[in-house]
Amino acid sequence: MTTAIQHTGTSPYQSYVYAYPHKTAYRPLPDRPLLSGLWAGEPKDTLSLYLHVPFCEVRCGFCNLFTRIGAPDGLTTAYLDALERQATTVREALGDTTDLRFATAAFGGGTPTFLTAGELTRLCDIAEHRMGADLRAVPLSVEASPATATADRLDVLAERGTTRLSLGVQSFVDTEARAAVRPQRRADVEEALARIRDAGLPVLNIDLIYGIDGQTDASWLVSLNAALAWRPEELYLYPLYVRPLTGLGRRGSAADPAWDEQRLRLYRLGRDHLLANGYVQTSMRMFRRADAPSQGADDYACQTDGMIGLGCGARSYTAGLHYSFDYAVNMHEIRAIIDDYVARPAADFARAEYGRPMTGDEPRRRHLLQSLLQAEGLDTTDYRARFGAYPADDFGPELSRFADRGWLEQQGGPGRLRLTPEGLAHSDAIGPELFSPAVRAAMAAYERK
Repeated sequence: MTTAIQHTGTSPYQSYVYAYPHKTAYRPLPDRPLLSGLWAGEPKDTLSLYLHVPFCEVRCGFCNLFTRIGAPDGLTTAYLDALERQATTVREALGDTTDLRFATAAFGGGTPTFLTAGELTRLCDIAEHRMGADLRAVPLSVEASPATATADRLDVLAERGTTRLSLGVQSFVDTEARAAVRPQRRADVEEALARIRDAGLPVLNIDLIYGIDGQTDASWLVSLNAALAWRPEELYLYPLYVRPLTGLGRRGSAADPAWDEQRLRLYRLGRDHLLANGYVQTSMRMFRRADAPSQGADDYACQTDGMIGLGCGARSYTAGLHYSFDYAVNMHEIRAIIDDYVARPAADFARAEYGRPMTGDEPRRRHLLQSLLQAEGLDTTDYRARFGAYPADDFGPELSRFADRGWLEQQGGPGRLRLTPEGLAHSDAIGPELFSPAVRAAMAAYERK
């Protein structure tokens, strides 16, 4: 049964919910703690490594990621120089430990393939030689755009062990791409997909967006079928959200109930179409072909294991602190932050500057949120072993609300909580209901830049 959402002037569907707490809840850390102290007592045998490349050839109208358009002469080299200094300093801060191991790696942005083939080689060298990640032995995911998925870049990625390439297509309908301020031609997208398949990368992911101006059920199916023709191992279906300071931010319909209903209708259409074509749903957004190899590290758990992020816009997670650099969406502010980053000496990278302490019940909220938003749900016995209580003991009112709406169900006795198919559809409304009052207040008070 579909449960209607009450609209009170603000739509509950305004942004994607992934990591918790959101970076707008981060603040300057007055003590600027040393990374060596933050990581001293942390398990380091199952870490995730993320390298952020904050450059794109164009900024899409819906994008609020930390990225700038283009790079003046010398900036990408200066950025990689700073990234190498940071990697060297961070690796030293982790200590001379024999149990250091990265279980998974990713290059994101921005668009990592904005870099030239030679620069991508250097990026891989930084991950391997400075951080000690064995890129050929772990899942390595890289984001790309059609224009930058050139044969020479793809050759580098394939040779260095990339197991998954995620291509931001968004729409195969040219008029929709223009409406989303994503100027590209379908013919160019198809050529890029052919190059990716020729490169032999094990997993191709295609990103598509629904809720674009002028999009209909029929045109949405055009994009879905165009993507399916390439038999991608993964597909991500994203709703179009309009966020402050983005190119589409003046649209003014973020609180429009009719737009919410359109997006939910298109989501259900896309979900059902992919399920009927042999895909398995793993979250609201992610669909994997039933016979595709998994790209998750078998022993890495996003709820509990640590992550080291390098570069502007990259977050790092320890059990007690999530930290990063300053964050902005406005292009002028982003440029200033990147300019500051590339000018820093190595010693500056030895401390955490912006972050959010994970105190009180925040670790429980994060574990619950990041588990529930996956189709497999939450193992309540694991939760109890970790926190000494069942989820209903800690979050009974919230879980009851979800169950009353038909969004949450319990399976296997007390063992597992899962979102129903309709609950998955409302993931981006469920996530914020699990934010703590303190995080809500910090996000509301954030001065958008």
